[in-house]
Amino acid sequence: MTNNAATFRQLHSAAQPLVLPNAWDAGSARLIESLGAKAIATTSAGVAWAHGYADGHHLPAHLLAATVAEIVRIVNVPVSTDIEGGYSEDLDEVEQAIHRVIDAGAVGINIEDGKGSVDQLCHKIERARRAADRTGVALFVNARTDVFLHSLAPSESRVEVTLGRAIRYRGAGADGLFVPTVVDADEIRAIVAGIALPLNVLAWPGLPDLDELRRLGVKRLSAGSGIARALFDRGAILTTEFLKSGRLESPFDHVMTYPRINDLMT
Repeated sequence: MTNNAATFRQLHSAAQPLVLPNAWDAGSARLIESLGAKAIATTSAGVAWAHGYADGHHLPAHLLAATVAEIVRIVNVPVSTDIEGGYSEDLDEVEQAIHRVIDAGAVGINIEDGKGSVDQLCHKIERARRAADRTGVALFVNARTDVFLHSLAPSESRVEVTLGRAIRYRGAGADGLFVPTVVDADEIRAIVAGIALPLNVLAWPGLPDLDELRRLGVKRLSAGSGIARALFDRGAILTTEFLKSGRLESPFDHVMTYPRINDLMT
């Protein structure tokens, strides 16, 4: 785990952005790794849905830890997990949840402010650092701020508000900054210039391509729940067809073979 922690940290200083097609279970993680991903990150929404929970702090923390352990068992690359807001506002419970995912093998976490207070996320980041210190793992703490995602500031001041939060989160011990739904190149450039943390952006309509993101200084690009949502949509189409006709002919033109999938899991 120590080597994976160091590797994961180094990936945030590479010339090319770290591209993360987020996984939701061990099988999806193994597939993503086999296709060349340098690390695995989970999508909190996808993991929640895979367990039959809605996204938004409903997944029991022990199920997240179990998912991380299953992923770590089958992949060799570093694993980072999205813990939403820590699944609690009780700081002791947040720290316990972070301990669980570290013990399960995670070397990174995403933790978010959502619509909550900046002070509270600072306290949670401090607890994450304490949990990491106690376990001896150089945990990469990626602080997600939802200023853009939840329109928490007017458009003309959202970069300034984001940077103000980023400075606080860095002071609390964050290693990276995640700003979902920022897509404007000038705003991305301003955020990169304004804070000495690797910037993580989310794949979103209007986002510049990977080469442009590299030139802007972005260090990490996440798929979020996008791949999981696309597969749910495809599953709904196929299931509807099957329920109506009892036939599954069209999918067999566009499926990964049984032996290939089985070999991935061996």
